[in-house]
Amino acid sequence: MASGGPPFSLGVETHQGLAALTRAIRAEEDGKQLRKELAANMREALKPGAAEAKSSIMAVSSAGLPTAPALRSSIARKIRPEVKLGGRWSGARVKAFKTKNVRNFPNAPKRMNRAGGWRHPVFGNREVWAQQHGKTDWFDRSFEGREGVYKEAVEAAMENMARRLAARAG
Repeated sequence: MASGGPPFSLGVETHQGLAALTRAIRAEEDGKQLRKELAANMREALKPGAAEAKSSIMAVSSAGLPTAPALRSSIARKIRPEVKLGGRWSGARVKAFKTKNVRNFPNAPKRMNRAGGWRHPVFGNREVWAQQHGKTDWFDRSFEGREGVYKEAVEAAMENMARRLAARAG
């Protein structure tokens, strides 16, 4: 992921093209169905990236006590492709969503990705705290060198839909 961007997303920055395509889809009679199909195709293009990120978090070593629910698998379940076609932000990205009800640790994906790690009380004792580290940049490294592949796949899904619309008009 490019530095300076928002954490935990792999975005496709073709907003003008996506906005124009979304407008063209809205103008069609079956626009709602076409929009759903475009979103599904864009999500499908990003599934290999999401699988790679899930594999990366599951590869993090676990040296702690076996407690439930398992943190790594909870984080892996919250990684998925996200597509939005309209509104303030339009595009496609792979995102690690918050783990709301897992060990009172909603920011687990973000904290495990950063070098500083996180602090927590030892066995619930608020007097004694421990510093814990995850696997630094596990999310970011799962996309290194392959950003272009995922971007091309999403753009190909957009191009296919644009061709379908053009064939209808022509």
